[in-house]
Amino acid sequence: MVRAGLSPERLTLAGAELADEAGFDQVTLSALARRFDVKVASLYSHLKNSQELKTRIALLALEELADQVAHAVAGRAGKDALMAFANAYRDYARAHPGRYEAARFRLDPRTAAASAGVRHAQMTRAILRGYNLTEPDQTHAVRMLGSVFHGYANLEAAGGFSHTDVASQESWVWTLDSLDAALRNRATP
Repeated sequence: MVRAGLSPERLTLAGAELADEAGFDQVTLSALARRFDVKVASLYSHLKNSQELKTRIALLALEELADQVAHAVAGRAGKDALMAFANAYRDYARAHPGRYEAARFRLDPRTAAASAGVRHAQMTRAILRGYNLTEPDQTHAVRMLGSVFHGYANLEAAGGFSHTDVASQESWVWTLDSLDAALRNRATP
C-alpha cells in the first residue's frame, strides 16, 4: 500500500491528474483512494470531503492557467496580447481538459477572491487597455472574451468542430481576428 507521503498537496495533484484522465466530474475521494490503494477513511485526515478536493483542484488549475497566460502575454499589447492570451487558454484546455473544467468550478466568494481567478480578471483587463475601452464596454468585453474562449474550448473538446472540412484552427484564427476587429471598433477615440 502507498500510504506514506500522503498530503493535501499530493492528493490535490493526483486529483488533478485524475480529472485530466477521466473528467473533473469523476473526481471523488473514493476514486482517489483507489488510485493510492488506500481506504477512503484514510484520506479524511488530509481532506474534509470531495468538495474540498474539488476546490483545491480548482485553485491549482486557476494558478497554473494564470501563470501560463501571464507568461504568454508578457511584453505584448493589442492584437498580439489578445492572440497570446487566447492561445494560452486554448492550449491549457487541450493539455489539461479536467483541470480546465476545474478552473470553472464554482468557489465560495471568499475563496474566489483569494484565488488566481483575480489575476485572470486583471490580465483580461490589461490586454483590453490596448483597445482603449471605457466602462461599461470594458466589462462587456471581458464577458465576451471569456464566453468565446471558454465556449470554443468546450465545443472543441466535445468534438463539435469535427464534422466539417474546415479545420478548427482556421476557425480559431478567424474568431480571434473578428474579436480584435470588434474590440478596435469599440475603442474610445
